[in-house]
Amino acid sequence: MIDVHPLDSLVQRWSKHADLSRDDIQALLSLPFTRKTFGKDAYIIREGQNAVECCLLLRGLAFRQKLLRDGSRQIISFQIPTEFVDLQNGLLDVADHSVQALYRADCALIPRDALIAVADKRPAVRTAMWIDTLIDASIFREWVVNVGRRDSRARISHLLCELITRLQKIGAGHSGQYDFPMTQEQLADATGLTAVHTNRTLQSLRKDGLIELTAKSLTVLDWEALREVGDFDELYLHEKV
Repeated sequence: MIDVHPLDSLVQRWSKHADLSRDDIQALLSLPFTRKTFGKDAYIIREGQNAVECCLLLRGLAFRQKLLRDGSRQIISFQIPTEFVDLQNGLLDVADHSVQALYRADCALIPRDALIAVADKRPAVRTAMWIDTLIDASIFREWVVNVGRRDSRARISHLLCELITRLQKIGAGHSGQYDFPMTQEQLADATGLTAVHTNRTLQSLRKDGLIELTAKSLTVLDWEALREVGDFDELYLHEKV
């Protein structure tokens, strides 16, 4: 078995954003990092925390969230392996939202000073880093539209289509089946719906033969129909093959 460098996923991702030279790649692979595992629901970073590291997700899933004073929350994105969960903290001093592990998450914590130093010296790395944050912003814009303007069936269908597309790009999933450990409460918090309304909407998607959903997996039965219901166009993901 060939050992894969923990930061190789970062190289693969950023190589799609910019033309990285061999020296650029070596500089990224030489970044110092600490490997850390977070358990289910554990906080990777808390709102208000001083930002000293950037967290690259190696395995598992995570989500960004904002908490309200009454205890309710809005999930503002889901993060998948190969992605930074907090790349903006490379330049911002304080975290303005929290990030939690959806379930067991294996991460590489990279000192932000080291990451910025590489970006300062290597224009292609800086471009890749910039594009990564711009794609984040593009996804946030789509989520605003999703929560603000789509009905419940479209909201949930769109979210499922997005996650499926992103997981496919990293080679996750097989024969239309994907690891999907999200609770209905988490789906509700990501789409601005109540848990009851989310349950009813998922039941309708099942009944129409679009999906099968268990406690840990999602199976897509009719991708084109799910895409149509969700009004999904992957342009905003800016993914390159």
